Amino acid sequence: MSADQTLLKTPLYELHVENGGKMVPFAGYAMPVQYPLGIMKEHLHTREAAGLFDVSHMGQAYIRSLDGSDPAAAIEEIMPGALQILKPGKMRYTLLLNDQGGIEDDLMVTRTFEPEGTLYVVVNAACKEKDYAILEEKLGDKIALEPLEDRALIALQGPKAEAVLAKLAPEVADLSFMEATMVTLEGVVCWVSRSGYTGEDGYEISVPMDEAEAFSKRLLMNDDVELIGLGARDSLRLEAGLCLSGHDFNETISPVAASVTFALGKKRREAGDFAGGDRILSELEKGADNVRVGILPEGRAPAREGVIITDLSGNEIGKVTSGGFGPTLGAPIAMGYVPKAFAENGTEIQLLVRGKSLAAKVAATPFVPQRYKRKTV
Repeated sequence: MSADQTLLKTPLYELHVENGGKMVPFAGYAMPVQYPLGIMKEHLHTREAAGLFDVSHMGQAYIRSLDGSDPAAAIEEIMPGALQILKPGKMRYTLLLNDQGGIEDDLMVTRTFEPEGTLYVVVNAACKEKDYAILEEKLGDKIALEPLEDRALIALQGPKAEAVLAKLAPEVADLSFMEATMVTLEGVVCWVSRSGYTGEDGYEISVPMDEAEAFSKRLLMNDDVELIGLGARDSLRLEAGLCLSGHDFNETISPVAASVTFALGKKRREAGDFAGGDRILSELEKGADNVRVGILPEGRAPAREGVIITDLSGNEIGKVTSGGFGPTLGAPIAMGYVPKAFAENGTEIQLLVRGKSLAAKVAATPFVPQRYKRKTV
């Protein structure tokens, strides 16, 4: 059996091939890294109009309580977000923690409307089997985990995403960032959330697998919509300052070090009643030894993952975890870990790129302003 035959295919595989997608292995799936438009133009199109992303490789699952209680009470043992307070149709970005306070994965948790007392979770493709195993091992006597193997997941991202999707279901315009609802799109019942991984306004749409291709083609009939591959998805999320699981954090790195403390509920961080709470509370008070920062290299050469970060004397102080060229900025951007003494914005550092020491500065993220549609008071 060839390597290609061992890769899983999403329900949109044939659509990618028909549209000239360059297919590459990613998280065990054959996925499009780009289309004939090219990564740069795909990126800019998403910023200007609407990009259609196949994210069906992600893991979707329902979580229910075995005794009829709120399953959020159980998963809060290993997730530090304020999940029990979620109302139907509300969602949270949260973290799956180990006993040492390290981040196993990040994920989205949403309270469904029905069945009552059910949570809908979306986990990263590369981690989904591990995540499911952790949930079963830690909480298997309290919750029932039901992977949704019959659902595709499609992201529609960009400033024109609302106008495109509202033509099919006007009620999606009423959603704000981090809200979700059940919607009938072209006669198909879908779970639609106003969320995404680009920093742009947009939606993620969970659709029955056998309807995914027809639904995607319907969206692509709109002149404002283009298929977008993994390459532009990565450059978009990097400009937005968003972490990539397994790269910008891992099971040894805490939420404080990863600079994602916004995922800790206020009352949760006061109580510390979650896995690794002692370490995380200590780091909240004293700071982590090393922290994730944004980096702006001077010049045009991008600093990729693994590039060594040094101080001005050439002493190694850290490594780049994500890096590339930011098409919107027209300049290279990166993220990486440095000691807290070097973490202040504007701090001058150096990057060892292809044997040369290049000047850079620590910078605030996001590099490009996020444009989520939030509720106005």
